[in-house]
Order: sequence, then C-alpha cells, then structure tokens
Amino acid sequence: MLDSMTGFAREDTETPFGTLSCELRTVNHRYLDVHFRLPEELRAKEIELRQRIGARLKRGKVDCSLHIRRSGGAAAKVEINQDLVRQLGARIDEIASLLPAAQAIDPIDILRWPGVIEEPEIDTDPLLAAATDLLEHTLGALGQMRSSEGGRIAGMLEARCEDILLLAASVRERMPQVLAAVRKKQQERIDKLDVDADPARLETELALVAQKLDVDEELDRLESHISEIRTALQGKEPVGRRLDFLMQELNREANTLGSKSADAETTKAAVELKVLIEQMREQIQNVE
Repeated sequence: MLDSMTGFAREDTETPFGTLSCELRTVNHRYLDVHFRLPEELRAKEIELRQRIGARLKRGKVDCSLHIRRSGGAAAKVEINQDLVRQLGARIDEIASLLPAAQAIDPIDILRWPGVIEEPEIDTDPLLAAATDLLEHTLGALGQMRSSEGGRIAGMLEARCEDILLLAASVRERMPQVLAAVRKKQQERIDKLDVDADPARLETELALVAQKLDVDEELDRLESHISEIRTALQGKEPVGRRLDFLMQELNREANTLGSKSADAETTKAAVELKVLIEQMREQIQNVE
C-alpha cells in the first residue's frame, strides 16, 4: 500500500512536569528533512528524537514541535534570582539619578527580564522517556493519516492505469486499418504518376513505411510499465521514486506513439495518454 507524504497529527499527555504536546506536520520532499521545535530541556536529545522519526518515515519534510505547559504545582516552585534583581535595581537607581523625570519601573517589567524567574531544573531522562512515548504515539496517528491519503492516491492511479490500457488496446485494434489506409494512400499516389513501378520494389517500400508506423513495441512497453506500476502499488516498501521513474518511461512511450501517428485518432489517443500520465505524475509527487 502507498503512503502519502502529506499528513498532520497532534497528541497531548499529562506528565509530572506538566502537559506535554507533540505536533507533526509533513509535506512532500525529495528526501527526509526533519525540523524540530523543542523545549530547552530536550534540545540535547534531538538526535535521539530524530532517529525515532527516521525509523518510521522515509521521505518528506517533517516539522516536529514538542511543547511543555507546566502544571500549577510546577509553577509554584518558581523562584526569583535575587542577585540579578539587586543588580538590576542598582542599574535602575543609576538611571533614575541621571533621569529624575523618568517614570518608575514596574516590578512586572523586572520579572520579564531574562533570567530573573528561575524555574526548577527538570530531570531530562524521565522527560525524554515521556516525550519519546508521545512522539511514537503521534507518529502512529500521522501514519494512519498518511496511509489513508495513500490509499486514495493508489485508487486514483489504478483507475488511470486501466484508462491507459483501454487506450492502448484501442490503438492496437485500429493499427491494421491504419496501416491498410496508409498502404492504399501510397498506392494511389503511385497510380497517379502513371508509371510502371517494380512490384517487388514497391512492396519493399510499402513494407518500410508500415514498419516506421508500427507501434506494437511502444504499446507492449506501455502495458509492461502498467504491470510494474500495479506491482509497486501492492508492495510494502516506499515506491515514490520508482513510480516517478515509471512515469518518465510512460511519457516517453506516449511521445513516440504520437510521433509515429498516421491518423487523427492515434494522435488523439497519444494526447489523452499524456494527459493521464501527467495526472498520475502529479499525484506520485506526493507518494513516499
């Protein structure tokens, strides 16, 4: 089954440190590109978290955000850095002596100064364990969404594969008529010249013309590529790159079919093939 590279999941859990939230967003990308937004306590553990994501996802741009909303109990333990407050107070007094008309400093502004509020250090090992469990749970929810989207893409690709096979079959069915019409047209042109043509040489030239217009090989390769696509859709490994390559091959055969076209119906079929292939290619850009 296919997995889409587009997905979103968010999970929350209660811990002794507060409410821990994990949010994952993924979009299509040529390879796996992971970006983190982590609390200060988990920055040193980024490599471990990155490995967890890499074990579950193979391609896509991933934005992972982990956030701690401290509980009331944790907030009650917040302390003031009194040494820093004294230093700030001394500097404020110096400024006040230079600017007597300046407005008095609001204590709330002092509390906003970086480092004034001291929060108790958190033991990173239990926090990492809780974050890892939450990340795994969020990855599971993300995987479900990506699989659901991948199933929709697989259904669309299967429908387009069937349309391509129908077009190829119609072209193959009409080829004897097309070649006969070309042969008749060439014969009529020779008859208008009112010359005695060598029947053997004429037959050879007509055979060469028919050979140049023959598209059996292109149709065979089209059907072979469709078989490969269907096999890939049933696999369990990421197949986005393989499918993208097969789209290039399908497009190549459609171009050759169009260049060999000897009538309007075959040209129309080649154009419709290219439209179907482009629709498939756009969807495959989002397949892992």
